[in-house]
Formats: sequence, structure tokens, C-alpha cells
Amino acid sequence: MYLKRIIENTLTEATKTFPAIVISGPRQSGKTTLLKNFVKKGTFLTLDDPNFRSLLSENPIDYLDSLQKPVIIDEIQYMPELTQIIKILIDRDRTPGNWYITGSQQFSVMKSISESLAGRAAILSLPTFSFSERKTKKALVPYLLESSYPEPLLNKIVNQDLWYSSYLQTYLERDVRSLMNIDNLRDFEQFIRLLASRTATQLNYSSISNDLGLSVPTVKRWISILEASYIIYLLPPFYKNYGKRLIKAPKIYFLDPGLVNFLIGIKDKTFLVNGPMAGAIFENALISEMVKKEYARGIKPEMYYWRSQSGKEIDLIMPINGEITPFEIKLSSNIKPLFYKNLQYWLGLSGQKNNGYLLTNCSKKLPLPSNIRNLYWKDYF
Repeated sequence: MYLKRIIENTLTEATKTFPAIVISGPRQSGKTTLLKNFVKKGTFLTLDDPNFRSLLSENPIDYLDSLQKPVIIDEIQYMPELTQIIKILIDRDRTPGNWYITGSQQFSVMKSISESLAGRAAILSLPTFSFSERKTKKALVPYLLESSYPEPLLNKIVNQDLWYSSYLQTYLERDVRSLMNIDNLRDFEQFIRLLASRTATQLNYSSISNDLGLSVPTVKRWISILEASYIIYLLPPFYKNYGKRLIKAPKIYFLDPGLVNFLIGIKDKTFLVNGPMAGAIFENALISEMVKKEYARGIKPEMYYWRSQSGKEIDLIMPINGEITPFEIKLSSNIKPLFYKNLQYWLGLSGQKNNGYLLTNCSKKLPLPSNIRNLYWKDYF
């Protein structure tokens, strides 16, 4: 079963003007399936097979030139030098929509493209399924518990825990070990699990270093690997100083909420919503949805958080219709004045005339201050 992806609208626009379209994203997010459904005719090549890569390397330019267009080249990270060949072929024929390229590792893909396909390729990102892309819009607890990866989400006979265990080992063996030259996979797996337990919190490199016995440079490198693999998203701080000293460390989020539950061992719905990490898991899920909405539009997310050294914090700040808009995320079915206290403080401090928003689990219409709006999470996404 194929579910239409929101990014298809952006993909349609890109094919009108760009000779090449590059789609990066995590393993198993549906990149290949998307293109096979979007591109009705042409040629499909996968570079996952080492024997095929060996044959292709003998005479790549003539082989690629002879293929029926459009051409889908899957898993470009295994043979990034092909982007140089594609550049030559594009310069011969700049017909829009001739080349589609997928890659699971953002860093290797982007490095090759920035050097060879700049100005010739539209760069898009396909994360896992967003809430609005799912076939059924479930209630909060099932939504937080289930995976957003296509296979466990759509195939109900798949054991989700077993799938995540296999996915994690595949990621570690094929990507981390072979592509990033990390030998100690046990330490790296412990590192991922520790990060999951700290989702929706500020990233403290020194604390992670001390807890795992790793050097700070190693922690920073491994963070970069997870970010480039679309496993985590780092939400940067809002730097505009409204007369206050600010915290400048990013906050860490996982793009798939189900992976967080697997890594920290949450399986029970009661513990999910009543446990000590309930608020963090809800915040993680909603920030993930915001990021996915921006990726679907084909743009890099412009999102921030704000926190003063005195402890006042705004969970999310992003431009909407030209105005810098603050959001507070609260896992609650009831609204309390304490929830929007920081929103009012920030609006007064910044001088912004727009509204502040609460993203909550409250679907009721309630009387709130004139500059505060409550958004029921399910309606917003």
C-alpha cells in the first residue's frame, strides 16, 4: 500500500525547472517508494549492490548516457563520484526532471552535490511519515507509541520492537561502521540510548562525555553523525538578545518518536503518559512534526527555542507570515495560567505584537488572554 507524501507537491514543482532532484533522508523513510510511484517511466538503478557498482565504474558516462530518461539512482552515498558524471551529462542536456538521486547519508550526499551539482539539482529531504500523512489520525497515546517509519507503520504484522532492533543493527553495521569508520559500536549504541533519555533537553557535551567516558570531540562527532543521518534534530537557540543573557546550547530531538520509546524501553501506554518523560516525549513528537512540515515544503527548517539564564523558556520560536511567533508545548487536557506565563513575558520583552500559542492536548475552547491562543495538537497537524 502506498500513501501519498506531502513532499510530492514540492517534487512536482522541482521537476519543472531542475535537471536533477536529490532526495536525502534516513534509511527506510520511503525515498525509493516515493520515486517509483512519482516517476512513471524511465530507468531505476540501485547502488546497494557492490557487484553492480564494480561494473558501473568501468564506463559510467557512456552507460548512464544510454539509459532511458528519467533515471532514478538509488543510494548515491555508495558511489558519490557519480555526481561528477551526472554533472557532465546535465551540461549536455539540461532537460528538467531527467535525474532523480536518493541518499541515506546527508553528509556524503551533500558534499558531492555541493561540489558538482550546484545550481543543477533541487535538494529535498524526506523524513519518516508525519501525522498528516498517515492513513488514520489516531489518538494521542497510539500516535506517540507507534513508529513513523513506513514498514512498521503500514504493515501491522511487523513486530515493532523487533523491527527497531534490526534497524538499529543495520544502521550501526552498514552506516556507522562502514561509512563513518567507527569501530566501537557498543559505545555508539549506548550513546544513542543516552541521548534518547535526554530528548527535548539542552545538549550538554561535557555531561555526555563524563557519563560515557568519551572525549568531548568524539561526542560532537557522533552527534553530527546522528544529525546527518536524520536520526536526531538539533533545535538551535534564538540568538537575538532582548537585553538578557541567553543559553546558547541546542536542544536535542528525535525525528521518529517511536525510536525514542524503543531506546528507553517504553512499551506501556500508562507509563508513556504518566511517566517522568511524558512531557518530553510529547514535546519531541510535536517538534518532529514541525520539522517534517518544513521539509515537505522543500526548505530548511527555520526554528529555534529561547531560554534565559534565569530559567524562562519558550519551547519553539519560528517565523510565520513574516512574524516571529512563539509556541509553548504542554501535555495537558487543561489550560493553566502558568502555561502561558513565559509566552506573555517573551512577547512583552520582544515587543512583538503577534500572538503566542499553546500547543496542548486540550480541544476545548477556553477564555484566554487576548494575545494567547490554544491549539489542539491534533487539529494543528
